[in-house]
Amino acid sequence: MTYLLALDQGTSSTRSIVFDRQGRIVGVAQREFTQHYPQPGWVEHDAMEIWRTQRDTMREALHRAGVSARDIRAIGITNQRETTVVWDRRTGEPIHPAIVWQDRRAEPTCAELRKQGLEATILQRTGLRIDAYFSATKLKWILDQVPGARARAQAGELLFGTIDSWLIWQLTGGQRHLTDVSNAARTMLMDVHRNAWDADLLDRLDIPAAMMPQILPSSADFGRTAPDILDHAVPICGVAGDQQSALFGQACFRPGMAKNTYGTGCFMLMHTGDRFQVSENGLVTTSAAQTDARPAYALEGSVFVGGAVVQWLRDGLRAFTRSSDIEEMARSVPDSAGVMFVPAFTGLGAPWWDPQARGTITGLTRGTTMAHIARAALESIAYQSAALLQAMSRDAQAAGADGLQALRVDGGACVNDLLMQFQADLLGIPVLRPTMVETTALGAAFLAGLQAGVYADLQELESLWRIERQFDPAMPRDQAAERLDQWNHAIRQATAR
Repeated sequence: MTYLLALDQGTSSTRSIVFDRQGRIVGVAQREFTQHYPQPGWVEHDAMEIWRTQRDTMREALHRAGVSARDIRAIGITNQRETTVVWDRRTGEPIHPAIVWQDRRAEPTCAELRKQGLEATILQRTGLRIDAYFSATKLKWILDQVPGARARAQAGELLFGTIDSWLIWQLTGGQRHLTDVSNAARTMLMDVHRNAWDADLLDRLDIPAAMMPQILPSSADFGRTAPDILDHAVPICGVAGDQQSALFGQACFRPGMAKNTYGTGCFMLMHTGDRFQVSENGLVTTSAAQTDARPAYALEGSVFVGGAVVQWLRDGLRAFTRSSDIEEMARSVPDSAGVMFVPAFTGLGAPWWDPQARGTITGLTRGTTMAHIARAALESIAYQSAALLQAMSRDAQAAGADGLQALRVDGGACVNDLLMQFQADLLGIPVLRPTMVETTALGAAFLAGLQAGVYADLQELESLWRIERQFDPAMPRDQAAERLDQWNHAIRQATAR
């Protein structure tokens, strides 16, 4: 038997999954880790805790699968993107907590970059809009705030990485400082036309080039694990940021194919092939997972708060004890009774890009119950995703391409049938849920398997993708349009100054 080990390092938990050659799970282990909120709008992780949970789940997943490291053909890594770590090259110790992608502390630097008129330049070079979401300004903040950090970085003593680089460094015993093109594309520091760090942007942000990792394709030789990690050196052959990895795991290899991942946030990507296209509708252009040196792109829209709104109801309002309970509560009422929930806890992402927006619940009456709020919370995930798909379709049509014909879905919340049906109703196109919803981890395994020779080509991978359920739109289009109008009104209220 041939096995692949996928390391899935997410925002709220770390997982390791052992897949067989057919893409079936044979062993999995997962551990949550601590979320730190030192100030409003700030979110931090302990990078060493992330590494420990990843190391421990690797060992546990192998044990549960009943295999040893010698049975693993290759390791693939997928990770929360944009989260920023700076560590000491000699000791491997971080010099500051990891600043998470959700963190907004670098917004003043972003405002200054906009004031300098750099929006068009950064958009054309990186495909990204200036926002504190991306890694560049987080990295600048660490170098500015930690005493002596910039001088140490210039001397080559400090290294920067997104979570993939951090894990590769730890896995290889500090031998490899690498990233892949899909993660590098999320830093706001990579020229996506050349797959190389942009010297001018590094200079403008006063970031020493010496601390940047080498960029490789997503399917490549990333080194081998140190023997003491798993009692055997295993090659690391695939790396991709979680959303590009999910696009790959969904077999969206051709232009016009799209997926939406329903996780802590929601992330919709549409493959555009080798065509770099600047969105006119509030999306960003990002590098897709690449199997060789040739650039490949995707349009992306990000919802900052997707499944996290369910966590907030569970932990903040104590509306239920388990996240899975929300579907039953939401189904207990026929609709949200006019309640609209805009979960802009950390501002709004695409297509609005409003960092000052704050969460609002509108349409409350004396008859409103927690069930109505729970249903509105679920529906908010679908509304935000519908706005992304509408923007994506407009961009596709402007480029002369067909509108989206179907949406492939994955992530933890896609198992919620009520949410998926409502999503299809709003979009007016089929929503396709695959038999394997762990497509983020599967994408990393597929990338590793290609490099390791487990799979011959993309066609073989495409043949492994299977539909578990198709949700067809059932709501009349005029009713869906009315619902979307109500949502847009709620958005205007949430963004009013």
